[in-house]
Amino acid sequence: MRAFKNGIAMVFACAATGFGLLWLVWILITTVVNGAAALGPALFTEMTPPPGTPGGLANAFYGSLLMSALALLVGTPIGLMAGVWLAEFARHTRLGMVVRFINDILLSAPSIVLGLFIYTAFILPVSALTNHQVGFSALAGGLTLALLVIPVVVRTTDEMLQLQPGTLREAALALGVPQWKMTLQIVLRAARAGVVTGILLALARITGETAPLLFTAFGNQFWSSDLLKPIASVPVVVFQYAMSPFEDWHALAWAGALVLTLFVLTLSLLSRLILLRDRSY
Repeated sequence: MRAFKNGIAMVFACAATGFGLLWLVWILITTVVNGAAALGPALFTEMTPPPGTPGGLANAFYGSLLMSALALLVGTPIGLMAGVWLAEFARHTRLGMVVRFINDILLSAPSIVLGLFIYTAFILPVSALTNHQVGFSALAGGLTLALLVIPVVVRTTDEMLQLQPGTLREAALALGVPQWKMTLQIVLRAARAGVVTGILLALARITGETAPLLFTAFGNQFWSSDLLKPIASVPVVVFQYAMSPFEDWHALAWAGALVLTLFVLTLSLLSRLILLRDRSY
């Protein structure tokens, strides 16, 4: 009877797994079939076109790259410092528990809420102070994505540091190493593979975000490198072009979606390779 129940449970588990994988494979095949037709050099060298004319997504790729780099530049140091503090200095304190709880809330918060927060707390005050000269901007978009990066980096850094054996810390302290040096040069170095993986996962998380950028970066039909002006991004362009009635825009939307999918897949594989390489040592 126990073997029979185990077999039934295995059948249902395999069926549920196959059901989920079916939709995933369907989505991937549809994206590849529709997006591959529009792939080409023009996609990465020409700017977003008006309807009926050829073009590409060069300005959108640049905008996404710029805001993602800004988000990592702002969010990664904050996430690393917060994660180190939680794991090494506030592991069993009440304040540490509160911070972890708040971080978990931010980790699962809808991204559109963070976009609205930046719109209210940053864009509106800056617009009022500059007499409406500065409003939607690449800077606001980067700050919004940074709010998505921080909780991911905090969580992974905290967990990776806690996985390091206590004997590592005890040996360093027994040799007279200060705690800050022990944390930065020994414990954090031992957990570097997991920390780097967390940063890559945070980058994968923000790559396809659309909703918060609609309230912050807004979009731009032309090339713009000004951090204080609206800027294009691939997710927003894909959303706008997919909703349009023009077939040429639909093709560009599929191509942009395919590039984003391949980029996220590459980041996921890279993070797995880093972890596997670290375990092999």
